[in-house]
Amino acid sequence: MSPFTITVIDTTGKQNYIFSSNRLRENIGASRLLSKSTKEWVEDTLDTLKIPNGLQEEPIETSELNAELIYAAGGNALIIFKSHELAIRFTKILGRRVLEKAPGINLLVAHADFDWENNDLYSVVEELKRNQIDRQKYERIPSAPLLGLGVNASCNSTQLPAVDRSDQYINYSDDEDIDSYLISTETKQKLKAVSEANKHLQSIFAEVFDQNIYQFPYRTDHLGRSGGESSYTAVVHADGNGMGNRFKAHGMGRENRDYINAIRAFSKSVDRAGINALKAVAKLVIESIEEGKIIGKLGEFKLKAQYNLPFRPLVYGGDDITFICEGRLGLELAALFLREFEKQKVNDGKPLTACAGVSVVKTHYPFARAYQISEDLCREAKKFVKQSKKIYSVDDFSALDWHLAASGLIGSISDIRQREYQRIVDSKPYHLEMRPLRLNHHDTEWRTWDGITQVIKEFKQGEDWKDRQNKVMALREILREGSDLGVQDFLKSYNLPTLPLFLDSSGQAKQLAEKGWLDGICGYFDAIEAIEFYISLGD
Repeated sequence: MSPFTITVIDTTGKQNYIFSSNRLRENIGASRLLSKSTKEWVEDTLDTLKIPNGLQEEPIETSELNAELIYAAGGNALIIFKSHELAIRFTKILGRRVLEKAPGINLLVAHADFDWENNDLYSVVEELKRNQIDRQKYERIPSAPLLGLGVNASCNSTQLPAVDRSDQYINYSDDEDIDSYLISTETKQKLKAVSEANKHLQSIFAEVFDQNIYQFPYRTDHLGRSGGESSYTAVVHADGNGMGNRFKAHGMGRENRDYINAIRAFSKSVDRAGINALKAVAKLVIESIEEGKIIGKLGEFKLKAQYNLPFRPLVYGGDDITFICEGRLGLELAALFLREFEKQKVNDGKPLTACAGVSVVKTHYPFARAYQISEDLCREAKKFVKQSKKIYSVDDFSALDWHLAASGLIGSISDIRQREYQRIVDSKPYHLEMRPLRLNHHDTEWRTWDGITQVIKEFKQGEDWKDRQNKVMALREILREGSDLGVQDFLKSYNLPTLPLFLDSSGQAKQLAEKGWLDGICGYFDAIEAIEFYISLGD
């Protein structure tokens, strides 16, 4: 049998491409173009090479077809060709289409020849990713496009030479202000993709809500901000735990055909898991809307645009998920997504877990910066999981971290927390924040989402705290001092036996409720800070 060629396609700079603009429409279009470049356009290019879409997954070793698509999703693709020349031809066609239709996307492509009978496809793919794709990511020389001559105007979003104005590519509804600005070719293609992106997203959620009543918003202003009351947007970034290693483990030690079938099925099941979790989030949001309001157990707010959902997925391929929502829903929807993601079944038979970062910022805060913070927070949650696994010898679990920015954000998350949340008392560091948090209740850890939501509910509805805003704020100022003696004086002053109890089986809850601190970590500052940004939905 003649040698085959395996082709790996990846992308780099995805976050910068999608989130570099502060305009939601451009983010929407960019996300759609990135998805198409490694899925629909891959399939269309194979169709151009006389491999029809319905037959692209036929076994290449027994069919007369010249290529087989193993998977294409989440910004990656893996394809087998019957010749190196065909793989190169495919790459040229796909690369040209990306350059023309989605300038700004950076494709990484690597090829390797192998013998079906004598080579292990799993090893060939892993070596190709490690030695070529990963190396390309680190050694790639960033493109330096001509930024124009002195007579050129610049695009408002990319600073590249402007070629048109935005209003030529936006279908404005009656209640939207015309926002005409200069755009580059890259931005133009993003705006042209917006309408298709929305139709595609609406089709995915067609079974969840009536398309004639609700739609996903094109603007952050329509997520639900309330004039004179609240004007915040939450950016939520979630990522599955250890999925790269799980893909490797699932493919290791298999015969070539078995490897292809297993990896393809696993990839599709992970993609479905992320989509199904998002559908569950959307369903709960819909069920919480009554007469143009979001009605929660701990509060409610009016939607600015009655028929626009206060929630919109932006990246939804595989286990890498990003969505935006009204700021007061960010924490609740992030936790809900993690819970729903854990319920999904995938083909390796192991339970799913993920981490999420939630950045809550002013509605018109620079979007790229807000996304970067959410990604950093997700990374902090993953570190927390790894540390807990090492200390307690536990399995992977879901965790989340967040930051509520009432104003701007200066510095990294670690810088912000050291500057704003750390106190030095008697030469010892005291941390006001208890984040990141484990999602579910567990005997080894009191820092859980279940625990902090119980405390928030007590602050909002408890007999000793309900409608006593000044008392809660007084406690916050005592906690800022970084001393458990201040908390004990506070309890005496207000004739309280303890602070609200955490949901905890480790025996630490009582000590925490009496002193407010445990091992230099405050258990209540995060809860007080999050009171206005937590609305419990559903059961």
